[in-house]
Amino acid sequence: METYTTVMTEHLNSHGTLFGGQLLMWVDKNAWMAASLDFPGKRLVTRAMDCIDFTATAPNGSILRFVIEKEHLGNTSVTYSVKVYCNVPGDPSSLPRQKGEYKIFENRITFVAVDDNGKKVPLGN
Repeated sequence: METYTTVMTEHLNSHGTLFGGQLLMWVDKNAWMAASLDFPGKRLVTRAMDCIDFTATAPNGSILRFVIEKEHLGNTSVTYSVKVYCNVPGDPSSLPRQKGEYKIFENRITFVAVDDNGKKVPLGN
């Protein structure tokens, strides 16, 4: 699954680039949407995120592309790989940034299926 979003002023940190917590929220939300489409009717909660490593910044106005792929399926859990790419529109010669699309973040996120009481239940592949 691929989704997109735009970095806006309200998403910036005190240095004028994308706030890491905002990116983590988008990663969680977009991966959850992919999992919910793969397992309709299941209540899925975030269990874990692997390595949190921000490899590049994203300035205001950037277009982010989220690439989410199912990586591992267990009995009650599913893990997705998430890669986030940044593209800065506008005249590249006027920007002191990388030209074209570049990766800013990558990790794995695991969701668990639970019942109304929060107890793990089978995904029912």
